[in-house]
Amino acid sequence: MDRRLALVTGASAGIGAAFARILASHGYDLALTARRTDRLEALAEEIRLRFGVETLTVTADLAEVEGPAKVLDHLTDHGRHVDALINNAGYGMPGGYVTSRWEDQRAFIQLMTTSPCELAHRVLPGMVERRFGRVVNVASLAGLIPGSAGHTLYAASKAFLVRFSQSLHLETQGSGVHVSALCPGFTYSEFHDVNGTREMMNASLPSWMWLGADEVAAAGYEAAEANRAICVPGAPNKAIAALSKIIPDDWALALMVSQSARFRKV
Repeated sequence: MDRRLALVTGASAGIGAAFARILASHGYDLALTARRTDRLEALAEEIRLRFGVETLTVTADLAEVEGPAKVLDHLTDHGRHVDALINNAGYGMPGGYVTSRWEDQRAFIQLMTTSPCELAHRVLPGMVERRFGRVVNVASLAGLIPGSAGHTLYAASKAFLVRFSQSLHLETQGSGVHVSALCPGFTYSEFHDVNGTREMMNASLPSWMWLGADEVAAAGYEAAEANRAICVPGAPNKAIAALSKIIPDDWALALMVSQSARFRKV
């Protein structure tokens, strides 16, 4: 195929769906993956009709060890390779670490860290060989500030993605491959509905703290094209990220203790 192909994980809603539309508007064919087949097929049909690009869908759970290989094998079977990778799939796991099941935490680690790393490892050699590639790891503002009580591995996994992206960004300099970590703050999507914190969030956070999924995805696309290692969309989020770098750690932790109950379930 003459057109480049973008693989978007967690594409059925939110930031993933927004990324899919932006990439299609820039002429990419799309490979969309998520767990919900009906959502994927509806989005694929919408994008085909609206932008005239090819869309492939593969239902897969990236919390399972075989998930990444299943997705990429599907693309190989269709004679396609990945030119842009958007590692977006993810969720939050409310509650404390001690009271949770290890099986749930293990699946969380697989989805949030291992699968993005495996997908990148599998597609990067071809990108480097072809002298073109884009990798966006959707991290979070939570990965740039101190951790909080509850949702214990979420910030840790996002901090991992930030450092992982920075290293890949440096490793791929001059190769035609751009790697960025996208670090949004609070975003209007289904994320808080899935983890059961929607009512809490709506009651405790002002509207100026929120961005739309389209705004976040657009910022991520622009950062990847400009080859910026880290992208923090939104002025309030930029201010929070900058502040976290200059205040002492014990102050920052005390601030998290005082504020995290507003948006974390322990």
